[in-house]
Amino acid sequence: MADNKMNDNQENEETMKNEETISTEPENESDGLSEEPAADLGDVQENTEEEEMTGKTADSKEGEKKGFFKKDRKKDKKDELIEELTDKYKRTFAEFDNFRKRSEKEKASMYEIGAKDIIEKILPVVDNFERGFKAVSEEEKNTPFAEGMDKIYKQLLTTLNECGVSEIEAEGREFDPNLHNAVMHVEDETYGDNEVIEVLQKGYMYKESVVRHSMVKVAN
Repeated sequence: MADNKMNDNQENEETMKNEETISTEPENESDGLSEEPAADLGDVQENTEEEEMTGKTADSKEGEKKGFFKKDRKKDKKDELIEELTDKYKRTFAEFDNFRKRSEKEKASMYEIGAKDIIEKILPVVDNFERGFKAVSEEEKNTPFAEGMDKIYKQLLTTLNECGVSEIEAEGREFDPNLHNAVMHVEDETYGDNEVIEVLQKGYMYKESVVRHSMVKVAN
């Protein structure tokens, strides 16, 4: 009987120990579960703050980039406007310069046309002086009247020469249709081909243009 009681007591003690062990393990497990989530929440909050800071930084950089590009776009528009205005100025200046040159050329041509018209009206007076001198005899050439007419004739030629009028050289030269007007033609072996042998009426030029062609006789 005493042995049975001892065995029962031992069994009861072992049973109580097992129950205590079982009761303590859940507590430890619950403690571990309760502590770990707390640590995880802290990490989540830190990560969230870091993400917010990163987002703000990225937003600020994007804003700076946008502002930079906006400035560039404004600068490009100004440059385009400057280039456009510069191009318009160059075109306008070129057109005005062409207009000025054209106007000066037209004025010069109008002046030349007017001068040639006046010279053409004066040349018959020169022709009459020359015809008059041919009609004067050798005895009358030394008279005061003839000498006075000769001085007036020379003064007239000098004035025309100063204005740019010059006589066309013809006699002894080859016939040039641009300068000479052939009214007579003779066959003479003593002269060259197309040689001007006589001037019937003098021709004149005003600067580089012909005012009146020379009326000439051409040989061969």
